[in-house]
Amino acid sequence: MPSDRQDGPATQSPVGTPVKVKKLGHVVFTVTDIERTTKFWTEIMGFHVSDRNERGMVFLRNASDHHTVALVPAEPHHEVPREGQPGFHHCALEVGTVSELFKIRDFLHARGVPIVYEGRRGPGGNPGVEFKDPDGFNIELYASMDQIGPDGKSRPAEQWRRAKTLEEAVAHPLPGVTYQ
Repeated sequence: MPSDRQDGPATQSPVGTPVKVKKLGHVVFTVTDIERTTKFWTEIMGFHVSDRNERGMVFLRNASDHHTVALVPAEPHHEVPREGQPGFHHCALEVGTVSELFKIRDFLHARGVPIVYEGRRGPGGNPGVEFKDPDGFNIELYASMDQIGPDGKSRPAEQWRRAKTLEEAVAHPLPGVTYQ
């Protein structure tokens, strides 16, 4: 359903553009096995199928938007781009709290989903867990992203505290941050 609602305060666009992006709308993956990947997104990621079209695309939702993720079947002998090559790098999706990330990490381990990163990187300050989908695409789930205030300034680089685990990120929070 279309919506006229406004999410949060209006943002100013840079001079010269009328574009005012409010949020990430959706991500589309080209996949080698549509049913295997649909199962991953429903059983591991907790999404629901909204629709399938006549071309074999699957549209998945996690809330009220019709779709947040869409899957396109790859053409026969089509090679999916891999990390380090031009193309898709990763999709990042926000969860409610850092505490949820611990449960997610344990769930992924129990299901045999390959985790490629956990902890906290530099800019943005958000702890996260990154893992592979069935086609080898990286999916990141994160919480507590730094917010940019009205002054337009981000956290200074000297406050970035990288962490190699979720435990380390929680034990050494960023200045002014309390994790739940």
